[in-house]
Amino acid sequence: MNAALEIVDLRSDTVSKPTPQMRAAIAEAAVGDDVYSDDPTVNSLEERIAEMFGKEAALFTPTGSLANQLAIRTLVGPGEELICEANSHIARAELGAAAVFSGITTRTWRDERGLLDHENAMSFARPNSGPYLVSTTAIAVENTHNFGGGTVQSLSEISALRKASEPMGMAMHLDGARIWNAHVASGISFAEFGKYFDTISVCLSKGLGAPVGSLMISTKERVSKARIWRKRYGAGMRQIGILAAAGHYALDNHIELLAQDHVKAKQLAKACAQVAPSTINPSHVETNIVGLDLAGSKLTAAEFAAAAKAEGVWVSALGPTYVRLVTHLDVSDSQIQRASEILQKLLQRAFMA
Repeated sequence: MNAALEIVDLRSDTVSKPTPQMRAAIAEAAVGDDVYSDDPTVNSLEERIAEMFGKEAALFTPTGSLANQLAIRTLVGPGEELICEANSHIARAELGAAAVFSGITTRTWRDERGLLDHENAMSFARPNSGPYLVSTTAIAVENTHNFGGGTVQSLSEISALRKASEPMGMAMHLDGARIWNAHVASGISFAEFGKYFDTISVCLSKGLGAPVGSLMISTKERVSKARIWRKRYGAGMRQIGILAAAGHYALDNHIELLAQDHVKAKQLAKACAQVAPSTINPSHVETNIVGLDLAGSKLTAAEFAAAAKAEGVWVSALGPTYVRLVTHLDVSDSQIQRASEILQKLLQRAFMA
């Protein structure tokens, strides 16, 4: 590959870099020792995020996976069951952490494009299964759904799932790593999304452009327990106000910019569909993720990704025939145009008779 070739990095919205203004906020952050709860910038961010989602408390964590794991271990005991959609992040991308660290078993259901069907989910739930079978004690919902192509979950389905599961003693967790995108795409408030869930995780480095950081959100009691487990897992941190300051800046300045990411993703989807209609339905692209299905093409996903990289466009191969493109803060309009042209050329080659 030409060393001077401009890179268009569409692998994930986690690859964006802090803006100069965010770096200035980081440099000016007031800090303290967070293990002693003495960091004022962390404390204010935790309070702010909890209030946004209508909850009592929040806990800053270095990763979204840790925020998810801390949340579900407060809801599900060892030897009990969490259920979630088959392609959810908790099931596919957290390396069996629930079983390894918390003794939680996980069972999954399958929804088309990850879109929640509460009746489907409830058909898999087995609460209060007695002494011989595993009991379902919590249900996890991902919004937006990453591997579903950035789909936004229906509030009516979320509400129906809560109405059906709560009387049976099952809790609900929201993996809200990209809840910011769901909010911008749907217009539904964070508090409205949050009121149906016992625990929530949100990520500051996906979409919002912070360098690192997620938060686990719940009651004061659950967050207090999670704080102990965060330290036990080796994630007790010290002067992390420098990271929390980036989160504050992102919340102040970057949420509204997500609408631009959504427009750019739709542009990519339309360009790909124009030459290879079987790969993507642009009407399914609601947020900043475009999933291309290369089934029937001459190239595997890995081969397609390698060919795109040689042209300066970086994408993710996440299955034998599945390629993911993600727009974000650092991708310009001109880069989207260039990426569209390159992807069209490669798709024409891949599907040429």
